[in-house]
Amino acid sequence: MPLPLLAIAAALLYLAAAGLHLMHILQRKPRLSTSVIVLGGVALACHALVAWSSIFDEHSIHLGLYRILALISFVINLVCVTWLVRWPLQNLLIVLLPLSASTVLISAFAPQTSTTPEALDNGLLVHIASSILAYAVLTIAAVQAALLAVQDRQLKQHRATGIVSFLPPLQLMETMLFELVWMGVILLTVAIATGFLFVDDFFAQHLVHKTVLTLLAWVIYSTLLWGRYQLGWRSQTAVRFTIGGFLLLMLAFLGSKLVLELLLQRG
Repeated sequence: MPLPLLAIAAALLYLAAAGLHLMHILQRKPRLSTSVIVLGGVALACHALVAWSSIFDEHSIHLGLYRILALISFVINLVCVTWLVRWPLQNLLIVLLPLSASTVLISAFAPQTSTTPEALDNGLLVHIASSILAYAVLTIAAVQAALLAVQDRQLKQHRATGIVSFLPPLQLMETMLFELVWMGVILLTVAIATGFLFVDDFFAQHLVHKTVLTLLAWVIYSTLLWGRYQLGWRSQTAVRFTIGGFLLLMLAFLGSKLVLELLLQRG
């Protein structure tokens, strides 16, 4: 199947799965149904093919903004599905699946903005893989934090309506959030360390601002974890730190890509 048609199929399947799951939630059936699992699974398979075909070809690796977003959204879904074995994160799919639909379409139809013609060494591959995994896990943590913020606010106002009424208890939501942040910080630490070890000439590649913002995000996440276990930080404090760190991380990644590839047109 041609890449554009595969991307359209993936997007439609993602939207169908998200719509069906939302309908089940409104019908007070918060568990994932077989139909949602099948639709989402086929969409994920199509997404994998689109991401692979968009990034890799016989002579080069395409790591431009549009292509890499599709890969990251695929990894986000994969991590979320894997985490469902341990935690009830299925409500996050209402946000993640439509987001994936948009990124897979952008990847297939947007122009190429960056190409790496040479082969990447193993150290750099570890850096790229750990960075993508860190972004994926911390994106899920940010969505979890947003749900936690809404849940905490409604509980304080003594009204739990809408999707909040189907969320797990507040304490479990906090536990899931901190576990996601822990995993994200570990992966981000690996990404930062391998970046310093294997990325050549930061100044020539205009990576200084990206590195500084990423380090600031790491400090914010690490401070949150310290505050959790030393000072007992919970709920809204955890939400503020998680979303603050995520915004810095996205500014480091998306901001760098936007400026270098779209404004300055440097690959």
